[in-house]
Amino acid sequence: MSQLSSIEFKFSPQDNQRLSVLSGHLDENLRLIERRMGVEINNRANSFNVIGDKESINDVKALLQQLYTDTQNNSEFKTDHVHVAIQHLLADMEQNRGDYQDSGLVIKTKRGLIRPRGMHQQQYVSQIQRNDISFGIGPAGTGKTYLAVACAVDALERQDVRRIVLTRPAVEAGERLGFLPGDLAQKVDPYLRPLYDALYEMLGFEKVDKYMERNIIEVAPLAYMRGRTLNDAFIILDESQNTSPEQMKMFLTRIGFNSRAVITGDITQTDLPKGQKSGLRNTIDVLQNIKSIAFTFFQSADVVRHDVVQKVVEAYERHSDKSS
Repeated sequence: MSQLSSIEFKFSPQDNQRLSVLSGHLDENLRLIERRMGVEINNRANSFNVIGDKESINDVKALLQQLYTDTQNNSEFKTDHVHVAIQHLLADMEQNRGDYQDSGLVIKTKRGLIRPRGMHQQQYVSQIQRNDISFGIGPAGTGKTYLAVACAVDALERQDVRRIVLTRPAVEAGERLGFLPGDLAQKVDPYLRPLYDALYEMLGFEKVDKYMERNIIEVAPLAYMRGRTLNDAFIILDESQNTSPEQMKMFLTRIGFNSRAVITGDITQTDLPKGQKSGLRNTIDVLQNIKSIAFTFFQSADVVRHDVVQKVVEAYERHSDKSS
């Protein structure tokens, strides 16, 4: 079982001015490294702690140490410098992945076989199959939700579970739910659409509708989970970065006997009110050493949508960093 790892280190000699340059305005450089490398970085003065998978945290430590050395010449150290350093690191990691052997892991659905691509997707699916609770953390387009739904469908078809429960928090991302037409279920339905799309692709419209009528498949906002205990179920919490720590704890304590849970999200893309801590980020700190709980951290290099998607994401990141 792959467990979350962390590494602590200090920069020497300690220089607060250089540390400020390294971190960037409002820690923008550290947040950029978190987003691109799929890790969490915590720091106090010259003491740093990096949380993620073993492969990534050592690379990020080396990256930060190199960047700290580069801050000796403050006039030449800019956000673009961090971008270039990350690109070089990701390129080296991708080249090393060429030696990674395809495990032959596949997920069976009625519509055909789904084969995880790359090291992190294969690790993710393997961990889902072997652990009670699995986290998939990383940027959009890395297959976190799609593969989780595929594993749920596979488990249902093999009768390992009796039902699938799909949920996500309905957070107002710049809009007001109260002004949308319909009752509460109709208001939150658009937030759950990506889950429906994956189900329809894997099972077909008629079967999904039939399963939903019989409550074999349930799609509901996170608020509907309170007070329940879910036995013999495959439960997926999507967009979990938009939960509060209290909501995350509530969800995790809904898991009953012979149930499996997958939690997906991107800690860099929260729609929570400013200053409110994400339940997903909090969970990384709280649950990292518990057995039967696994974490997979995806990176921008793992994006598996159209090639242009990764280029668009990275272009927006560069533009955002230049504008800030």
